[in-house]
Amino acid sequence: MGLEVEHTCNHHNQCISIVPIFNHLNQDQMDEIMSKVRSVSFKKGEVIYHSGDESDSLYIVNNGKIKIYRLSETGKEQLLRILSPGDFTGELALFKQSTHEAYAEALVDTTVCIIKRPDLQQFLLKYPSISVRILNEFSNRLEQSEKQTTRFATESVETRIALYLAECVEDEDHYEFTLPMNKKDLASYLGTTPETISRKLTDLETKGLIKQKTHKRIEVKELDGLLLI
Repeated sequence: MGLEVEHTCNHHNQCISIVPIFNHLNQDQMDEIMSKVRSVSFKKGEVIYHSGDESDSLYIVNNGKIKIYRLSETGKEQLLRILSPGDFTGELALFKQSTHEAYAEALVDTTVCIIKRPDLQQFLLKYPSISVRILNEFSNRLEQSEKQTTRFATESVETRIALYLAECVEDEDHYEFTLPMNKKDLASYLGTTPETISRKLTDLETKGLIKQKTHKRIEVKELDGLLLI
């Protein structure tokens, strides 16, 4: 279990102000939401919730990183996404009583702000703009999920890796970045093995498309070349 910790109002303010579904509200409105927030800390490797657990809260990453994944019947892990500060999970709990279909695990020491379903449902009714922001996030996640499914079905591992690196460039807005996950998690996310990830990165480097600066630091040398693989 995570360690529930008491924090100052400033800490909660930071948590609410960095998440896109709330940061458009004025200070009084954010203060109102903050009054319903509690903060819980998790150690690296600690599971925040399991598949099958009751889903009754929205979890917002205040600091740290969380991975969301599923397990197959054989126990193979399929990484769905990585959450960074300002990202959230558990949003389906806002609309119906349900259980989690995936696992959430702290990748590093992480602090999470938690809002219970009844409290957040009241805010959704009082501030409809929050609902619009959540629907926008649903749309983005659905688009990403469909894109990932299509890639699994139609593209080679090398192409999936190349396109992933190209997307990292778009996210970072420059051509050098640190991979947001280790090779094991990246392999899970892209549907391959860590050994294949290492081999394909070396192949891309040999082709002059990227340069591996360190274990996780990548420089893209030829973005157009990556997009053509």
